[in-house]
Amino acid sequence: MSGVWNEARIHAGLSCSSKGEVLQELAELAAKSIAGIDEQQVLQLLWEREKIASTAKGNGVAIPHASVSGLSQIELFFARSVPGVGFEALDGRPIHFFFLLLAPENASESYLPWLGRITQFAGLPVIRTRLMQASTVKDLQEILVEM
Repeated sequence: MSGVWNEARIHAGLSCSSKGEVLQELAELAAKSIAGIDEQQVLQLLWEREKIASTAKGNGVAIPHASVSGLSQIELFFARSVPGVGFEALDGRPIHFFFLLLAPENASESYLPWLGRITQFAGLPVIRTRLMQASTVKDLQEILVEM
């Protein structure tokens, strides 16, 4: 998993104050890292998914996800907001950790094992504590490769 979590796929200091700003930042992060991916398309797809139900899992974790045309494999990104962002979590708590999951358009169910893996990993209080205490992108990367 170390190749998935290169430093270009990790944003250590989101300064967003709204769900819309977070989704914009995540779409931008994806577009910068994946050649040929349209930022606005990703943003629109993320909003369409959020309209179905919030991707906030609670305990400070959200997993925005979408199927995107032009992808040949699952793409993962991570962003952290130390102050947290309101994201319509069932527990009402702010979200600190955002795991963006993008899947190829014709393989929409291929992301399900990844959703489970991320949920299990980020569900551990010790992992969330370590993610919050990490001081650099490199520190975050070292934690994420354990997933």
